[in-house]
Amino acid sequence: MQNSVVQWAVFLGLTLAMALATAWQVRRMGGRSSDSNREFFLAGGNLTWPFVAGSITLTNLSTDQLVGMNGNQMLLLAWWELSAIAGLLMLCFVFLPIYYRNNCTTTTELLERKYGSKYLRASVSILFLLGNVFIYLPIMLYTSSLFLKTLLGIEVPLVVIAGALAIVGAGYAISGGLRAVAVYDTISGIGVLGLAALVVVLALAAINFDFSGIPMERLSMIGDETSPIPWPTLLTGMIFIQMFYWSTNQTITQRAMAAPSLREGQKGVLAATVIRIIFIPAIVVVPGVVAFKLMGPLGDQTYSRIVDAVLPEWLSGAFAAFMVAAVLTSYTSVLNSSVTLYVCDLHEKFLKSKPNVARLNTVISLVFMVLSILLVPVYSGAASIINLVQQLNGLLSMPILSAFILGLAFGNVDARAAMASLVFGTSLYAYFTFVWTPIHYIHLMAITLFACIGFGLLVNAIIFRRVATLPFLKRKAAAGV
Repeated sequence: MQNSVVQWAVFLGLTLAMALATAWQVRRMGGRSSDSNREFFLAGGNLTWPFVAGSITLTNLSTDQLVGMNGNQMLLLAWWELSAIAGLLMLCFVFLPIYYRNNCTTTTELLERKYGSKYLRASVSILFLLGNVFIYLPIMLYTSSLFLKTLLGIEVPLVVIAGALAIVGAGYAISGGLRAVAVYDTISGIGVLGLAALVVVLALAAINFDFSGIPMERLSMIGDETSPIPWPTLLTGMIFIQMFYWSTNQTITQRAMAAPSLREGQKGVLAATVIRIIFIPAIVVVPGVVAFKLMGPLGDQTYSRIVDAVLPEWLSGAFAAFMVAAVLTSYTSVLNSSVTLYVCDLHEKFLKSKPNVARLNTVISLVFMVLSILLVPVYSGAASIINLVQQLNGLLSMPILSAFILGLAFGNVDARAAMASLVFGTSLYAYFTFVWTPIHYIHLMAITLFACIGFGLLVNAIIFRRVATLPFLKRKAAAGV
């Protein structure tokens, strides 16, 4: 009982300390913008590179990665994080300069500028919102609640824990906007990465750094056709999944667009890339593999069980505090980006051009919060939460990415052709997922993307009588290349 009291005291003390440190740093940053949208959704444009890097890292790293990937108990899942390096580099050197050049608040604003259509911008924004509210937010709450329930022995229903986390997370998003979210990300990120790395070392020490006795399929980095990531998928859909997530997803790019300059934003993205190389692949798979040797197959309870086994009880209280911070930062990041999309792309475009952003931010945040809590039980029976996330994500990611590619790689494309490709792509991938799945879903994502692009170009030519051009080739011809 005494250890339990110490565990809870450390947990609550660290949680309070991080909240106070965030409030102090936010006040210290000052420089609030008179532009409400820029202040709430881009932190006034004054996130320096350490905060950009910290926020990007912790926005991505949460319990859905730590719990979901370790729950597979195989090294192969590290490919999700290793291939993310390519996605971050694409954001840094390809997409981020375009967003800054066009002075974008949302990624979808770029689509309106390229196509000249607020309706396409709204359509893509709605797809992003569907993914955030019905997939990402409830899954974050589910995985974090499961982790805390197992680690701390909390004898209450998961939905109650999820509700408490959601309320606190919404409080951050409502009161401080992106500025508070990014600062909290960075402060908590130091503890999350440090203790997660310690778990890796202690877990390896628990088996004397000896992987003998673990089945080879759990140690191999080359997946066959029956594995979660067959190796050929690394050459097909995987690269496009990473392009979508890191370069067009509002939740991630919003942090990089909140820097005072393109150069500062790029420094933050590159720093996040270095952090990913050093820390992330190991912490999301090694503890799960070790747990398989020590305890056998555990599913989504794997990470909490191995943490409980290798950390002293007082330190597990600290880890629980940092894990709560991780889920709060990820939850508030997705919540804040969702409100950004709603306000900038829907409300201001179709309802009221100059709303009270503070009040609207509060109302919409609360609506999305309630929806995410109600959806937590839907995911409680998933066999593998990380694979489910990626599979469901395909319903939205490839159609959305096709709209960006059509707008950036081609000229003279009618916005209505891009909208038609959105509907076509979502329907096609839904058919692949729920009716006929001939090959692995990552391959099907690549097929869906190219089918969307081809369908959009076909509709553009046949229905709207417009021949798409390739501006890149025209520029080369003009330059005499």
